[in-house]
Amino acid sequence: MRKAEVIRNTKETQISVKLNLDGGEVNVSTGIGFFDHMLTAFGVHGGFGLEIKVDGDLEVDTHHTVEDTGIALGMAFNQALGDMSGIKRYGSFYIPMDESLAFCSLDISNRPFLVFKASFEQELCGDYETCVTEEFFRAFAMNSCITLHINVPYGANAHHEIEAIFKAVAHALSIAVEKNDDGAVLSTKGVL
Repeated sequence: MRKAEVIRNTKETQISVKLNLDGGEVNVSTGIGFFDHMLTAFGVHGGFGLEIKVDGDLEVDTHHTVEDTGIALGMAFNQALGDMSGIKRYGSFYIPMDESLAFCSLDISNRPFLVFKASFEQELCGDYETCVTEEFFRAFAMNSCITLHINVPYGANAHHEIEAIFKAVAHALSIAVEKNDDGAVLSTKGVL
């Protein structure tokens, strides 16, 4: 299957996500220009087909839109991965972006967890509040059931740091969702 569609409507956000792990077009509209740029990079660098449409309460701030998108995208990954069999499961990737370096290591484990080690000197990238980056990835990890480690050991420009994070996660996921040779679950337990 490796495809999913998630509709998630609350009093704060209305979200539609279509995901194809094996590729396709990438179209993103969240009302937050920088976030659209990050999610587009995520889809392109991961090699995923990705359509995201969000209407959120941006008159409040960007938090609900960004976090709820992480929830819906995580749900889509969990749905597309099914019983998590037939994939390589693990992925790690470094992305340098000018003065910044980001690293992601992840396990599609059915055990959600986030380790996020990054801080941003700038509070805003356009209208996007940089502090919500961690909220996005926490929501994504919890709802995709992925163990996700993100680290930015150095950098100075928040745009570069955050873009490197999104691209590193995308590349690590692309590796982890690759089909394995025998279609089995990569676990001594036989299930995840």
